[in-house]
Amino acid sequence: MTILGLGTYRCRDVGQAAEAAAAHGTPWIDTAPVYGAGAAQPALAGTLAAYPAIGVSTKVGYMTGRQADAAVRAGCLDVADAGHRYSIAPDYVAVQIEANRAELGRRRLDVLYLHNPESCSHYDPRRLHEAITAAFAVCEQAVEEGRITGYGVSTWAGLADGAFTVPGLLEAASAAAGGEHHLTAIQLPVSLVHLGAVQEALHGRGPLVQAGGAGLRIWASSPLHGAELVSLVGAELAHAIRPGLDPVQAALLVTSSVPAVHGVLLSASTAGHWLQAQEAVQLPPLNGDELARVCELLRA
Repeated sequence: MTILGLGTYRCRDVGQAAEAAAAHGTPWIDTAPVYGAGAAQPALAGTLAAYPAIGVSTKVGYMTGRQADAAVRAGCLDVADAGHRYSIAPDYVAVQIEANRAELGRRRLDVLYLHNPESCSHYDPRRLHEAITAAFAVCEQAVEEGRITGYGVSTWAGLADGAFTVPGLLEAASAAAGGEHHLTAIQLPVSLVHLGAVQEALHGRGPLVQAGGAGLRIWASSPLHGAELVSLVGAELAHAIRPGLDPVQAALLVTSSVPAVHGVLLSASTAGHWLQAQEAVQLPPLNGDELARVCELLRA
């Protein structure tokens, strides 16, 4: 069964959302140091302390102005690099791992993602691969030191646009580790708006198939496309997906039914929203033919 995890990108009240999700059994919370303008991670610390069995993933890459200033003071970035408000440079990755651990109150982070490494727009593909490999090397050291359990890549468009590939990420991880690696997860958007990877998977190819075949956990982000699908999915489409579902449940059922998807990350701000989503994810999944029919309907 697909897992429902709490995503915190667009939560109105991260602390309240985390308490609601934790109280109703979520096994996972995903966040980032820049979410909530830098306030999301500290807001999660209390819930994570109260529910130590909940796994947590966070990220490194984007930074707030305050975080950029702190990186300069720490000597891991110069002023020019910090001015980009983005970095996966090794020294910065190492410093941000420690900052994430401190803000979340966790001695060991379950997953650390490189956050949209395709944002390194000044890199050509070769240099981007080298930058990812260097960042992965820091992650491997952090695993060895017990500061993280595994690492991955959280991307919005990098896999879809070809900035990098799953085989390329696996190659980078193997090079960084000098053998057996701890690349454990990828996170990417999967929704009624982002069906390209789904269509590829139904034909036995693409990043979902490659990641699943390599044993990586696949987390689907933005299943409601920033809540836009709440209004875009009409009753007719919801009925076509599965009779009796409302638009939110229909959209979530599609995402949670995609082969190889381990978990769905949803920014649900209230207990009511969480329970509605939980019910949808626990429904019997759509089969391959049903998913293909949904893809055909949306192409029409």
